Amino acid sequence: MKKNRIVTISREFGSGGRTIGRKLAEELGVPCYDSELIGEIARESGFAEAHVRRAEESSPSGWAGALFSTNRAFGPTNEDYLWEVQRRVILELAEKGPCVIVGRCADYILRDRADCLTAFIHADLKFRADRIVRVYGEREASPEERVRDKDRRRAAYHRFYTDMKWGYAKNYQISLDSGALGLDACVAILKRLY
Repeated sequence: MKKNRIVTISREFGSGGRTIGRKLAEELGVPCYDSELIGEIARESGFAEAHVRRAEESSPSGWAGALFSTNRAFGPTNEDYLWEVQRRVILELAEKGPCVIVGRCADYILRDRADCLTAFIHADLKFRADRIVRVYGEREASPEERVRDKDRRRAAYHRFYTDMKWGYAKNYQISLDSGALGLDACVAILKRLY
């Protein structure tokens, strides 16, 4: 086994990918980076954590979004700067030691590493909608619409900065249905692959 074995977990909203990542890291005895990445990116960039958190959900999608919703004609935007800081932080963490990294395009950023296992966690809409109500509580918008909206934003962000289709099975080494398998089974499968 390579000394700096990394697992990246991309996930649909409500699929339990964050929970799977944390449990996997705990069982492997390695750090899990998720919201901790936001704090590190904020420290390195000088932006507030709330801005860093929102940046992942506000990236333009498609050529029209890139042209009209940002000022790229005058050079890189704040979002582009945050992407570079995020990329650097993830590469540094991967060099530091074995870990699990949840989200933030880590699968793409670490794509050239032979010691990186890339996973995508998904589930059907009903499972995810029910789960977000249990985990995050009721909100004004319907749970199904919250799931769809968050997934659209993640997909747009991923596509914009990676030019890859988010959630497309061929872009990951393994894709797991957490609704059908259960979160603990997903952890067990990833642990075995690790």
